[in-house]
Amino acid sequence: MDNIGLVCGSFHKDEVEQMIQHAQDEAKKQNLNIIEIVWVPGSMESPLATARLLEEDNIEGVACLGIIEKGETGHGAAMGQAVIKSLIDLQLGYDKPVGLGIIGPGAEPHHIESRLEPHARNAISAIRAMI
Repeated sequence: MDNIGLVCGSFHKDEVEQMIQHAQDEAKKQNLNIIEIVWVPGSMESPLATARLLEEDNIEGVACLGIIEKGETGHGAAMGQAVIKSLIDLQLGYDKPVGLGIIGPGAEPHHIESRLEPHARNAISAIRAMI
């Protein structure tokens, strides 16, 4: 069984806790063991926490779960692009998969509920496929 970690944005804590449940269920199905869950303030902090987990020899991959809502300005879109680019760079730099379970950028409140389960499950499935 391969060990993985989760990095979870706490800005939408209730919704992300639901995502964790779906991720844990999918991990069991995919024969993955979630050995560490790290909470960060928001998606912006995900790359640093992800890097710290990827440095661990006993972690084979990391799934990032969170939500980046659409705001009144372009801040969310710019931040989302920077976060996703950083996560891709970490994946390439450590040669370990990073599953992207971040809803958005640009998510509106009515988009969130229906995406919690598929985004969490797909992030775990991506790790399994790439290990």
